[in-house]
Amino acid sequence: MGINLNKGGTINLAKEAGPTPLDHVQVALGWDTEADLDASAVICGPGGKALSPLDFVFYNNLLSPTGAIQHMGDERTGGGDAEQLNVQLSLVPNQAASVRFLVSIHNAQALGVHFGVVSGAYIRVVNSTDSSELARYSLTENGDGQDCLIFGELYRDGADWHFRAIGEFIAGGLAGAVAAHGLS
Repeated sequence: MGINLNKGGTINLAKEAGPTPLDHVQVALGWDTEADLDASAVICGPGGKALSPLDFVFYNNLLSPTGAIQHMGDERTGGGDAEQLNVQLSLVPNQAASVRFLVSIHNAQALGVHFGVVSGAYIRVVNSTDSSELARYSLTENGDGQDCLIFGELYRDGADWHFRAIGEFIAGGLAGAVAAHGLS
């Protein structure tokens, strides 16, 4: 079992992986409540903005231009690792500073659903080489009225990749998150 992180906590993934090679990781999203959560990823430059519109990977754009990020498809009901994004770290463009993982609730406003009623939401990072869990962050913040957040991010520090648990809600839902990353 990997390291359980609190909001703001970070982990050096290479050190946690030990002697096992670390190039492919899976970032998985899970939740318990009957709601449709959607995972997405944004490959960001040093200023926190997307490198390009195609570097926003979600259920309607399943693969980043370099093949670094692959969305494994939309799951609508939760339970276990409901949605996964596969990341090949060696294919993340050199100009990228991070890969942010966003989670939004599909059709939240119309359905009256928000993170205050979603239970058991977590994100975890798994070494795809040996299926070992490296890190996990469970959302414990009160998300009343909130329907989108930056759950966590992979970021570079020299040659090593780290994972940071962010847990930051974003106003304006997924459209607000997209705009915050320089996309329209």
